[in-house]
Amino acid sequence: MRRIICVILTILIFLSIAGCKNSKPEIVNPVQLYFCRADTAFQDADGLIAAEQWEFVGWENQVREFLNEYLNGPISTELISPFPAGGWIVELSQKDSTVDILYNAPDVELVALYGPEHGVRGDVYAGGQVVDTKDESTGLPVYSIYGSTRKPTPEMLEGIDVMVYDIQDVGVRSYTYISTLGLVMEACGEKGIEVMVLDRPNPLGGNKIEGCYVESGFHSFVSQYRIPYVYGLTPGEVALLINGEGLNRGQKGDQEPAKCKLTVIPMEGWNRDMLYEDTGLPWVLPSPNIPFKDSPMYYAASGICGELYGFMNIGVGYTLPFQVFGATWLDPVNLIEKLESYELEGVSFRTIWFKPIAGSQKGELVGGVQFFFTAYEKARITEVQFYVMQAVAELHPDKKAFEVISGYGLFDKVCGTDYVRTTFSKGYKVADIIDYWRKDEASFRELSQKYHIY
Repeated sequence: MRRIICVILTILIFLSIAGCKNSKPEIVNPVQLYFCRADTAFQDADGLIAAEQWEFVGWENQVREFLNEYLNGPISTELISPFPAGGWIVELSQKDSTVDILYNAPDVELVALYGPEHGVRGDVYAGGQVVDTKDESTGLPVYSIYGSTRKPTPEMLEGIDVMVYDIQDVGVRSYTYISTLGLVMEACGEKGIEVMVLDRPNPLGGNKIEGCYVESGFHSFVSQYRIPYVYGLTPGEVALLINGEGLNRGQKGDQEPAKCKLTVIPMEGWNRDMLYEDTGLPWVLPSPNIPFKDSPMYYAASGICGELYGFMNIGVGYTLPFQVFGATWLDPVNLIEKLESYELEGVSFRTIWFKPIAGSQKGELVGGVQFFFTAYEKARITEVQFYVMQAVAELHPDKKAFEVISGYGLFDKVCGTDYVRTTFSKGYKVADIIDYWRKDEASFRELSQKYHIY
């Protein structure tokens, strides 16, 4: 019997393999689940070794053989993420989380869980305290790896054979789950423990790449790797990339590259053109302020601006987190006219007034704009916030972003550079920073293709 530790496993296991929309085997039993294909990409400390693929329908033979090879013994095939034909959800899948499935699987001893930012069940708000505790459902210990301890300690990993990582991400560098993944891979590599990533969709799709690389001196937990801000990879592909390219160099980016034995269990049915809504799967929020399947788009479009404390309300503390730009002193009509004059492709705006229900402006009337992506594939999503900062400077010279803030907090860190702040603040023109912001996108697109699974 081999022992498995699960890192945070958020709610629904079948999300790690999307429904196969082009193949719809007949469902005889309403709770019968099917596989259409299982692909496995293997990688050890020396890089990518091989890829194998099996075609089948049903949930026997090859899937069980694959799991036997890596887990030493028969195990419920549910570990490989079963899904109902056509991607529809059946009653069985609606209630079973990865944690519960592994905990109840025969011949598998699930010994502990790990909680990154937002906790094991996704119920801790950004920056909130994640503490060591016990999982109420299974009684297993939950170790915090967000806070003072972000990398699992050797004691936490004692007696472990396989570390399973199963987290829905948002496809943005500053969202800390991929940083936790790297630290887990580093810790496991030091002890010779295999890391198994159950892959999940990138809700921004697999083609969108925006933003510059992280520069030396600006690596942090919110910008841990030398990759663009929007990177166009799934969690499994990120793991392959940082392992294969030597990008896993600690939170400050100054360590020798860490590598580990890595297995990625890919999805079936997902392709790079798909947004999350195209998967046919429900959205299980990975954190409290990412409540909707399109929330990751808006997080990428306003989250950097949100690090300028005291400048704009971006909807966190209201029912539209990351989807608005507002302030108590702002005239929404004038702001829309200014933004529309820029003729930004693929994005539209509407006026909005709202009263935040939480935060520093709780109960105050805030005016601003709500924005929408009308042609996502054409939109430069991360640049929307920079144009808002430019528009505000032109309309309200006394409210320029870097002159009214109480602190720019993590702004430089999430940008991965201080160039954006120092250059933009001279004239408040997006044209002054746009070439720099885009300078690494083409090279990363070429580099990352080596690690595409889909």
